[in-house]
Amino acid sequence: MWVLGTRLRASTRAASTSFYGRFRHFLDIIDPRTLFVTEKRLREAVQLLEDYKHGTLRPGVTNEQLWSAQKIKQAILHPDTNEKIFMPFRMSGELPRPSWLCPVVGLLLPNQTLASTVFWQWLNQSHNACVNYANRNATKPSPASKFIQGYLGAVISAVSIAVGLNVLVQKANKFTPATRLLVQRFVPFPAVASANICNVVLMRYGELEEGIDVLDADGNLVGSSKIAARHALLETALTRVVLPMPILVLPPIVMSMLEKTALLQARPRLLLPVHSLVCLAAFGLALPLAISLFPQMSEIETSQLEPEIARATSSRTVVYNKGL
Repeated sequence: MWVLGTRLRASTRAASTSFYGRFRHFLDIIDPRTLFVTEKRLREAVQLLEDYKHGTLRPGVTNEQLWSAQKIKQAILHPDTNEKIFMPFRMSGELPRPSWLCPVVGLLLPNQTLASTVFWQWLNQSHNACVNYANRNATKPSPASKFIQGYLGAVISAVSIAVGLNVLVQKANKFTPATRLLVQRFVPFPAVASANICNVVLMRYGELEEGIDVLDADGNLVGSSKIAARHALLETALTRVVLPMPILVLPPIVMSMLEKTALLQARPRLLLPVHSLVCLAAFGLALPLAISLFPQMSEIETSQLEPEIARATSSRTVVYNKGL
């Protein structure tokens, strides 16, 4: 049991202190296989971790069983509430679910109208809003009215930014056709990145108003900090800037080379399916890289927080759930 506990604690520290450790940790979190975990298996995993916590593990429990239980719990349950995250909005559902891919593919279709562009951007940003809310810091209760206000503000602002930039490029008649095509391929990145920032901030604005809980090294509540909330939203917003980068930058580069091949020149109908597969591969790379930039349980020095929090603990640092 001592060996199991030592390895588990060592892994937890590695997952928060090094990028590689966090990357391996989040590969477990986004593993699509956890979507098929039954309610019974989830209860067994939680109970196994509780037994480990209280030193009552039954004989014969292996390191692999303990790791598997931790992976299941972290992929399914919210770290603040210990309640199940709604399946469509778990990180483990991002890669296999087509809802993120539909807007990308939809925006690749030829002869886009303003209405169709707005529709695909609304679909994309609506999904983003729900993911941001489901994976927020949930140490403070949030009424439904806050969610509705945040959703409307997030979607309207995000869609306006994304659509506005695309329409601006389409109407830039001073560009040559070749230059316009090149710009149209790369404009989605700043459009989506800025829209994602608006989405995160507005969906989680309540954290800035009320603050989020910060904990000492023993997991004891120290207080509620608005400064920590700002750090949490900044870190999350930065991940949302990095996330679309490989998806919106790599596919245009790859497709510009693939379009010159004899296969795609002879079979132009394959362009959209091939483009979709390239986007899928880029997203599979982008998701774990982006969310690994910062640990989910982030650490901050108490001297940077409100004076009342610094006075409430002797710890040099405290931790908070950044959210995903």
